[in-house]
Amino acid sequence: MLETIKKQAKAAITELIEISRIKKSEILVIGCSTSEISGQNIGTHSSVEIAKVVFDAVYPAIKSKGLFLAAQCCEHLNRAIILEKEAAEIYRLETVNVVPQPKAGGAFAYAAYNAFENPVAVEEIKASAGLDIGDTLIGMHLKKVAIPVRLSISKIGQAHITAARTRPKLIGGSRAVYDEGLL
Repeated sequence: MLETIKKQAKAAITELIEISRIKKSEILVIGCSTSEISGQNIGTHSSVEIAKVVFDAVYPAIKSKGLFLAAQCCEHLNRAIILEKEAAEIYRLETVNVVPQPKAGGAFAYAAYNAFENPVAVEEIKASAGLDIGDTLIGMHLKKVAIPVRLSISKIGQAHITAARTRPKLIGGSRAVYDEGLL
């Protein structure tokens, strides 16, 4: 089962990065319910083992493209974000003091915190793309305007996945001219 989860997570993130056209130094947010991956209700069966498998599958793909991974915590930490200190500094994000735990922050955020070189927590970000594994509600951490991305797979383990990219708002009305490359 873990090998299947790893393959599915790697395939999903690789496809999302390609489709979203996310650029170097931008943030990609992931919310991940290990409970949902294992077929349980969200928040009921947190698994550090599953979290590490997912993290190990997605992080190299994200890092190799020069992107920043933002790991969304669960509702017990108000969906705070764990990311590298470098990203927080570049984006001028105010850090908060919390260390996620498997049952207070979520196993995926815990795995990210323990794997990052210099992890910090922040309360909010505006990511350029995102992957929601198990209906964890990452929308609050995406830039406006979020666009659904249909991936070739719809689940990781037993968890439903939703992917999104973002684009700049279209302003100016009927006489405006838009840069098609940004849509």
